[in-house]
Amino acid sequence: GGRSGEYEISLQSARSVLDVLDPFRYDVIQIGITRDGTWLTGMNVLEAMQKEKLDDLQTAALLPDPSWAGIHIVQKTEFGLVIKLLGKLDVVFPVLHGTYGEDGTLQGLLELADIAYVGAGVLGSSVGMDKGLFQDVMRANRIPIADGMVVLRSILPGQMNSVITQAEKLAPYPLFVKPANLGSSVGVSKCNNRSDLMEGIMEAARYDRRILIQQGINAREIEVSVLGNDDPEVSVPGEVVPSREFYSYEAKYIDNASQLLIPAPIPEKTSARIRKLAVKAFKAIDCQGMARVDFLLDRVTGEVYLNELNTIPGFTSISMYPKLWEACGLPYPQLVDRLIELALERKEDCQKNIHRYLG
Repeated sequence: GGRSGEYEISLQSARSVLDVLDPFRYDVIQIGITRDGTWLTGMNVLEAMQKEKLDDLQTAALLPDPSWAGIHIVQKTEFGLVIKLLGKLDVVFPVLHGTYGEDGTLQGLLELADIAYVGAGVLGSSVGMDKGLFQDVMRANRIPIADGMVVLRSILPGQMNSVITQAEKLAPYPLFVKPANLGSSVGVSKCNNRSDLMEGIMEAARYDRRILIQQGINAREIEVSVLGNDDPEVSVPGEVVPSREFYSYEAKYIDNASQLLIPAPIPEKTSARIRKLAVKAFKAIDCQGMARVDFLLDRVTGEVYLNELNTIPGFTSISMYPKLWEACGLPYPQLVDRLIELALERKEDCQKNIHRYLG
């Protein structure tokens, strides 16, 4: 769940992960987060959230105190609130796409609580999430990206015309507009003229205070999956053939008509370049655990542009991240096992740090 425009996708991904966790290996505690940020636990949390029947669930809390490293139940009594430990947590598997889950905020809480967790740390999560900042880091590392500019929502009431003029100088139409801190194509618009651009900016501004306006490229959409910590592996590339004009939210999750071509029908030289750039980008933001890295392959010139890096990629039954690893011989259940192992390896490495000055 979570406080994000990607709430429903998080529930879908969580279902897929829960379906493959080995009950003989893992003692699973489900923790759901509602749209308004309430933490809940109990029996069959996911089903309750999908049906929006939450009355039988209990309020939960995770405290930022290592001596209380577990999930707690919060109960109301005549004497006030009582907090009881439900269970210690060895590792947390965040399946929270978008804000307050993929952007480093949850990761910061887990760092304070000293609990291992799957995926990127605070730095990698936050940089990977903010598309504007991510593009600056890619430019600094000489990784090719499409031209773009970031606009603050606060300036729009008085400067919309100047923003549009500046965007039109960036590149010819079409232009793409998207919230800087969201995924799953939520709030993304393809703009073919000035009217479209104004509408697209206002749509993106509903979801974030930072808005990315980006050059449109007549491109094929190529994706690779990355797995690992300091020495990551990268999958074969896959190609997305969207059912609509671009890979929108509807094309990803609703009409079920988009195609995933695995491996992507591209030259070996192009495949090698994409895989090399994916690892370079992964390391550039100090990403760990996993990422799906999305590229644009210009249909005319054959040039490769890195588009996005997703630190908590989709885990639904139709998602590219697990499908690419399946094509490489790593089935979904073993992929989840490996991600949990990587989380524990990262935690073990972090425990080598000292936290006081020894002189």
